[in-house]
Amino acid sequence: MTDRSPRLIWTEDGAPRSGRFDDVYFSREDGLAESRAVFLNGCGLPEAWRGRARFTVAELGFGSGLNIAVLLDLWRREAPPGGWLHIFSVEGFPLARDEAARALGTWPELTEPAHALLDAWPAAASGFHRLDLPAFNATLDLAVCEAAQALAQWSGRADAWFLDGFAPAANPGMWSDAVLDGVAARSAPGARVATFTVAGAVRRGLAARGFVVEKRPGHGRKRERLEAHLPGKPEPSTSPAVAIIGAGIAGAALAKAFTALGLTCTVIEETAAGEGGSGFPSALVTPRLDAGDVGIAALHAQALSRARALYAAVPGAIIADGVLQLEQTPRDAGRFAKVAAQDLWPEGAMTPLDAAGCTARLGEAVDTGGLLMADAMALNPAAVLQTWLGGADLVTARVDRIEPTAGGWRLLDAAGGDILETEVVVAASGWGAAALQPTLPLAPVRGQAEWMVGVTSPAAAWGGYAAPTENGLLFGATHERGETAVDVTENASARNLDTLGARLPGLAARVAAAGGIRSRAAIRATTPDRLPLAGRLAPGLFALTGLGSRGFCVAPLLAEHVAALATGTPSPLPAPLAARVAPGRFPGRGPLAQPSQEADG
Repeated sequence: MTDRSPRLIWTEDGAPRSGRFDDVYFSREDGLAESRAVFLNGCGLPEAWRGRARFTVAELGFGSGLNIAVLLDLWRREAPPGGWLHIFSVEGFPLARDEAARALGTWPELTEPAHALLDAWPAAASGFHRLDLPAFNATLDLAVCEAAQALAQWSGRADAWFLDGFAPAANPGMWSDAVLDGVAARSAPGARVATFTVAGAVRRGLAARGFVVEKRPGHGRKRERLEAHLPGKPEPSTSPAVAIIGAGIAGAALAKAFTALGLTCTVIEETAAGEGGSGFPSALVTPRLDAGDVGIAALHAQALSRARALYAAVPGAIIADGVLQLEQTPRDAGRFAKVAAQDLWPEGAMTPLDAAGCTARLGEAVDTGGLLMADAMALNPAAVLQTWLGGADLVTARVDRIEPTAGGWRLLDAAGGDILETEVVVAASGWGAAALQPTLPLAPVRGQAEWMVGVTSPAAAWGGYAAPTENGLLFGATHERGETAVDVTENASARNLDTLGARLPGLAARVAAAGGIRSRAAIRATTPDRLPLAGRLAPGLFALTGLGSRGFCVAPLLAEHVAALATGTPSPLPAPLAARVAPGRFPGRGPLAQPSQEADG
């Protein structure tokens, strides 16, 4: 794994110092005052965000989180009414939570914002991490990677920059041409820049990229500091009316994402929420494991982390923690070891177990090893759908086709009648999206699962799965490609029992003895590369579908990505991962199909 330790040491006066870069994070004597003077005043805050519905601050050098705590404190006191603060910060060598707590504990006046940061403090895993700060009407995206890489992958545009890396002499990579190129590329018109350094290379670099650069009196012992700004005026924020087709986990996650941005959205569903693949009494939230394709692994690692954070906030949503993925082939032991060694996962998130460890976990003899995914979970879908759809307007209707209008889109029923007109539409109806947009490369896969009350088991997967419900067990599921019928069949039920008995015969025997088995079938929507479709189809028209069997894992993150695209706000998804799920990634597929004659709303 990558060594991301800052090699923290503490000076005699209690200030944190990076042993890696031989530089202090802040002065214990006046670090708070310096942060306010250099960065808040240097970026013209709070005046710069007056009258702004949304404001974005980017920072290079997250460090102890001091600058962000100071920013949150000011935003809470001086934010425009109803305003939302987006924060993007980069840190290649993050502090552990307890280290940050010790550092931030120096200033009791920052207790509330410091605790908000510490409560959401992410693991040191590589990649982008979204932290929710609802008490401050703010969101923080923290990129754990090199600064140039983070800026190349971020989709936002900053209104203000805190350039707070260690001094150029100590950490030249934070002030490289590639980094300054990224700062310029990701700046909004009128963006302000503040930094403690007045190094000539930094001044010249910013000026060469269009910034107007000025030296200002420094703070404390430092004689000078730097301010810069781009010419231009901020662009207005957009808050379009949004319609979401589908009320499964994709639609519910979209409703939550748009609502969090302050938008009112309408969710259209033909029958009732969760009537499709999201309507089972339990769902396993597990990532797609890939030891070779870093993009697939990174996407699912970030998705699982985001899903866990959001589901944990829903009362009664998480039924059980941890899912054991059993080996299916002799090669799986080596593959699982490689997955566990990826630096994409928090420490302890992926633990290979031998047969004895799996036996102890499951409570019956198992003859293979497995991978214990500590952050995976069994979920109560109904609790999530009820909570996340609660802030949306629900309309019961079958959307037959989508037609463009002068200002957006019109949704029509089978008789050609208007359901509604709106500026933004997101097709999130699973397999039903294929009828609405036939150019989407979707294929149906029928899945039938069984459940019963009174018998339970730890969550496990092996091709089949066993998932605890609130009062029993869900097991299955069939995987019938090309099938679209949702009637329950005895053949599928028998296959599910056989699949359970082949790996967990003791559990299967208890299930058979208890009886009272219920069955249900639904259709998954899959794509040729088994990755979701999440992104823009045409101006104002988006899709979130093709989630396959990983919907409850990937939907929360990808919904926030789609909502960001629709509103022009920063996406939590790095650009390379956004490209992996973009609907236009398949050659020869048109961005927008002609209106269809039948669809499943």
